[in-house]
Amino acid sequence: MDPDTRANALGEYLQARRALVSPERVGLPAGTRRRVPGLRREEVALLAGISADYYLRLERGRDDNPSSQVLDALARVLQLDDVETAWLRDLTTPRPRARRARTAERVPERLHHLLAALDVPAFVEGRHFDVLASNDAAVALSPRLVVGENRLRSLLLDPEERSFHRDWEAAVESFVGVARRTLGHDAADPRAVELVGELSLASARFRTLWARHDVRALEGGTVTIDHPRVGPLELHREKLPVGEVVLVIYYPDAHGDSADALRLLTTWDAGTPTSAVDARS
Repeated sequence: MDPDTRANALGEYLQARRALVSPERVGLPAGTRRRVPGLRREEVALLAGISADYYLRLERGRDDNPSSQVLDALARVLQLDDVETAWLRDLTTPRPRARRARTAERVPERLHHLLAALDVPAFVEGRHFDVLASNDAAVALSPRLVVGENRLRSLLLDPEERSFHRDWEAAVESFVGVARRTLGHDAADPRAVELVGELSLASARFRTLWARHDVRALEGGTVTIDHPRVGPLELHREKLPVGEVVLVIYYPDAHGDSADALRLLTTWDAGTPTSAVDARS
């Protein structure tokens, strides 16, 4: 995220991704004298049909405008999926160098009304994963879903959040991949630089995953939560972009233990102040 190194973003990505591809996966012998993980530069170049010298220039940031054909070949060799290939292409797009002033994110009024109307946990997340608004059911689900909390920081640094997720490692890998895609090459965003720097210092797991350059699409899924009050909850999660913010909704299957447990949880905390209302003041 350092602005001085962003000129070589393409090279950093290529180097990180080739380290994750074993020779066996591309039909090459592993050998016994390898000093680096994954593929060597010359092997990537050979498999992509380009010269080793040209590939070296790409990794060292001496050429940041490869052709579409070269990018396609590199994506094939590095076994990138559609999201990762789109990211590879995006890295060759010029980025603004000027630092932007930090501006407050605003939640549309209609989302405040929607949060209040929903009887399942829901909250609004900003570009940097800050909770901007949430409803009673969200706070009942987790006290960390209150306005001002940062979801990425909580997941990585809060011990209670770690025990909250049945598969914490999968949750972290996915979230860091989304963060890389959202924040990863915008050196003009001081808040992103600040957050990545903080987590890099505080979390060894974040440092490792950030260095892999994994990218993930913003999407929903199903999560299993070990709730300290009602036990296991299997919930579906939807992440719906609304303008510059994201509406996140957790909901169970209509009939089942998780629906009953979630209903009980929200009934217990029915008197808790609504942060979705407080967020507007």
